[in-house]
Amino acid sequence: MWQSYVNGLLVAAGLIMAIGTQNAFVLAQSLRREHHLPVAALCVICDAILVTAGVFGLATVLAHNPTLLAVARWGGAAFLIWYGSLALRRACSRQSLQQGEGQAARSLRAVLLSALAVTLLNPHVYLDTVLLIGSLGAQQTEPGAYVVGAASASLLWFFTLALGAAWLAPWLARPATWRVLDLLVAAMMFGVAAQLIAAG
Repeated sequence: MWQSYVNGLLVAAGLIMAIGTQNAFVLAQSLRREHHLPVAALCVICDAILVTAGVFGLATVLAHNPTLLAVARWGGAAFLIWYGSLALRRACSRQSLQQGEGQAARSLRAVLLSALAVTLLNPHVYLDTVLLIGSLGAQQTEPGAYVVGAASASLLWFFTLALGAAWLAPWLARPATWRVLDLLVAAMMFGVAAQLIAAG
């Protein structure tokens, strides 16, 4: 059970720590103290629902098709190696998280609708949560523990951004910080890929 939990935690953490529109949105809202906790909660809930749908929807299909399971295993390993390679490439480049400033305060409804748009209208969220995280989770011995691990990573990350934004902002704005995070992401991705290859 714990191995499945840790796998879910590491895979999800590696995917959500990369600089992206969702992270930028959550951090910007947190810096402005504009409904940042509801935004973080919404992101966690969306991730948990999508991962659950991917894991348990794909689990049923894969359990009855060994060939498809093999394709998912090797395809997942290839994607993780590719994603880890991208993280290594980012670690060698200069980048920082850009913040939106000077915006007027908005209502909770407007902010949550914007958060939903940033989360659900991004095609990468479906590739990451439903397909990648879901297909990997469907192959775990304890898929439920894997889902909890993935949800834990989302919860820890988004609420760390929301609650620690004022302290984290100068730190997160430094390219060196994201280089270290990208190196960790690469290590996580390569580690899980190795497990999948070994299981095959």
